[in-house]
Amino acid sequence: MPLYLKTHSQGEYVFDHGWAQAYERAGGAYYPKLQSAVPFTPVTGPRLMGPDPAARRALLTAAAGLTRPLSASSLHITFLEEDEWKLAGEAGLLLRQDLQFHCKNNGYATFDDFLTSLSSSHRKTIRRERRLAAEGLEIVALTGPDLTEAHWDAFFAFYMDTGSRKWGRPYLNRQFFSLLGERMADKVLLIMARRAGRWVAGALNLMGADALYGRNWGSVEDIPFLHFELCYYQAIEQAIALGLSRVEAGAQGPHKIARGYLPAPVYSAHYIADPGLRAPVARYLEQERAAVADEMAALARDYSPFSQG
Repeated sequence: MPLYLKTHSQGEYVFDHGWAQAYERAGGAYYPKLQSAVPFTPVTGPRLMGPDPAARRALLTAAAGLTRPLSASSLHITFLEEDEWKLAGEAGLLLRQDLQFHCKNNGYATFDDFLTSLSSSHRKTIRRERRLAAEGLEIVALTGPDLTEAHWDAFFAFYMDTGSRKWGRPYLNRQFFSLLGERMADKVLLIMARRAGRWVAGALNLMGADALYGRNWGSVEDIPFLHFELCYYQAIEQAIALGLSRVEAGAQGPHKIARGYLPAPVYSAHYIADPGLRAPVARYLEQERAAVADEMAALARDYSPFSQG
């Protein structure tokens, strides 16, 4: 079971800053805390290694038990699989649910097949956005040995530009991208846009066994709809070509729904040692789970771009 002792809540994508602030205002020490996660990666996957339910329950009990000798306030297991989430609930951890936006490949052979599954108005909108985004640009998909340091130089500039215009700060340095290309280039899909020989935008994706994961994007020109083209439409097109079952575009942005990405649940589980904090968090999470379930149902029902015929 991957487990980190942390003195902050950065890089997790499941936000507990409010819990920390409330506990500290009441005189408690929220940090350090224990975190089971893949750092900086909001992607669902196994957190409790091994198929034996008894062993996985023992891992949960042992991890929660570490809070006392380590003087940690809590244990947080984020983006775990649904069966592990349910097992954590049975073990007494508090359950949290959120949503992301994923596009499923329903056996499409081409991007046009995907478009055919949409309503007429959404098909027209997507075709128009793709046409306008690509005007005057060359768009290429790069992976494996085609990736060069020049590509990473350009993409790092895009990444830093995006970070400078959003809250928070970029946490990946230039060397990270070189190491990514050196050690797992065959799992990288870099989609880049070039104008007159100059790279102007790019989107970084990672390829899993059955999914394409959108990670970072940036540009040095303000080009209408280019974000949609590189991050959403190209990702769908490439996933279809690669035979992958879905594209995970991450959290935030209901605008993704109109582009074929529907809400999908993601899960986390939390053990809080102090009953004085555990009780109000438990009440909050119960209300939050109901609200998330209602939101997912409403988004899929009222805003789905897919044809109902």
